Amino acid sequence: MADKPVLLLSRRLPDPVETRAARDWTAHRNADDRALPGDELVARAAETGADALLVTPTDKLTAAVIAALPARVRAVATFSVGYDHIDVAAARARGLIVTNTPDVLTEATADIALLCLLGAARRAWEAESLLRAGGWTGWTPTQLLGIHPGGKRLGILGMGRIGMAVARRAAAFGMRLHYHKRTRLDAAEEAALGLTYHATAEDLLGVSDFLSVHMPGSPENRHFLNADRLALLPEGAVVVNTARGTVVDDAALVAALKSGRVAAAGLDVFDGEPAVNPGYMALPNAFLLPHLGSATLETRCAMGFRALDNLDAVFRGEPAPDRVA
Repeated sequence: MADKPVLLLSRRLPDPVETRAARDWTAHRNADDRALPGDELVARAAETGADALLVTPTDKLTAAVIAALPARVRAVATFSVGYDHIDVAAARARGLIVTNTPDVLTEATADIALLCLLGAARRAWEAESLLRAGGWTGWTPTQLLGIHPGGKRLGILGMGRIGMAVARRAAAFGMRLHYHKRTRLDAAEEAALGLTYHATAEDLLGVSDFLSVHMPGSPENRHFLNADRLALLPEGAVVVNTARGTVVDDAALVAALKSGRVAAAGLDVFDGEPAVNPGYMALPNAFLLPHLGSATLETRCAMGFRALDNLDAVFRGEPAPDRVA
């Protein structure tokens, strides 16, 4: 690219990513790392003469925002696998190329899912809070008894790349693995991990001593895990969500945690984040993380490089490897 195209970065990214962007593009950074409202994102795109945007899940590219973008903006790369924050139908109608970053955050997110599973099952937040507050008086035989995952049935709701990575990790803990997805895996894949398939999500919930959610945050999945579906879980189940906060009905899960119908929950994502349903805050059986799924330096750099790879391809006149619109 002899004449460097102009790239607007909507948020601060890891230094190696910004360094590469500055090398190959006329890059405009968001120095204060503040999430930009749609009208401000449009204004900055116009001010900088942006040819492309590199955005994150905090940027809501609605149909109105996409329509208002300057005509010279040709492509948007999102720093994420999920792209429910972008109206892809509006992007297609406008001829705007949209790409995401699959594959590179699978392992890191699966690690966080296991952290949430173990943190919830073994009452990690309660234990650390007791210790830090100076309330620990010594070991006792019945103190903070948790739930052992070995031998328990783990239901994986959505068996994509991350679901498979979770299954591999959970197998090492001796969990019995069950799953649901719209297209069943082939027999060899199931046999390799001892996976049991369920044709419906409701059937899966009925056998899930532990439930790990890996569904996309599409409109049809909003509040999928509601009061009726939570009631299908075995008594005292553990719920883990590292997918999208919107797939869980927070009020229903809070009620189930309060009653003990659900023994514990490990959550890394929340509906309306960074706002979190205040009902979770007083619950000792809620293990909560601030959306750390992909938060390793290696993973975030790989995400940024993947986004730049896609944009580089577009501006070389080649197909974007990870085009979603």
